Amino acid sequence: MPLPAAPIETVVPASSPAAARPVLQLVGVGKSFTVTGGGRIEVLQDINLTVEEGRIHALLGRSGCGKSTLLNIIAGLIDADSGAVRINGQERGARGPVPDVGYVFQDDRLMPWRTARDNVAFALENLPGTRHERQTKAREILDMVGLTGFEQAFPNQLSGGMRSRVALARALVRRPRLLIMDEPFSRLDAETRSAMHREILRLRALLGTTVLFVTHDVEEATVLADHVTVLRPRPGRIASVMPVHELLPGDGTLRDGTDPAVVAVMRQLKSALIQGSTPTDPASPGTHGNSERN
Repeated sequence: MPLPAAPIETVVPASSPAAARPVLQLVGVGKSFTVTGGGRIEVLQDINLTVEEGRIHALLGRSGCGKSTLLNIIAGLIDADSGAVRINGQERGARGPVPDVGYVFQDDRLMPWRTARDNVAFALENLPGTRHERQTKAREILDMVGLTGFEQAFPNQLSGGMRSRVALARALVRRPRLLIMDEPFSRLDAETRSAMHREILRLRALLGTTVLFVTHDVEEATVLADHVTVLRPRPGRIASVMPVHELLPGDGTLRDGTDPAVVAVMRQLKSALIQGSTPTDPASPGTHGNSERN
């Protein structure tokens, strides 16, 4: 089933750096997990990161950098062992859902027995309001992501790209200030993935949503993000931060991965990724197990 075209909207650049304010601030965030035998493995160490309002920020790193763990901490699914997480200036307390954060997971996690509209409305079920109000909001956000006419379709009746749009709609239906995404398009073909990248830019311009996404794909980070933070593994630490929007100023549309200037930035990021992939401990990255997706 072909990916339906989204409504055409004028895409405008994100707010200027002078006007930007932090939506997310991570200060000295650290996390360890207990492993078999009672030992501890340090997954994240001293993460300091600021994501500005209206920006698209990429976390780039190889497996084992703690990228997914960091997103789970931001979303309130797990607690950090140390440091602070501030969203819109408010420090997050104990574990629990964060209303201002929408989460798009690696898998779309759609419930097969629910229609597209009911899958989206599920995100509203713990909020005040009638079923009719929830259904109306779900239909509106499905229209916004280009799925008009597919509200009653079940997940097995949708293509991979359309399922990704439903998952995106579910994350956006509560109109969060911050949208976090954990490699949500990695399983899509190149053409559909590029269409979803354009969709993120369109929705960012339309809703003013700030985006933080995880990827191990240098090209994806370069063509889509305003800032790219490169993580190094075991424990996950920040190796470098690149202000891509300053190196590749544009009009807010998707960058061309074949453009020489874009290719040059990709080379820099690849170099930073290779340099940042060497852990400080004696073991090489390939010797570490991958019992959790990071």
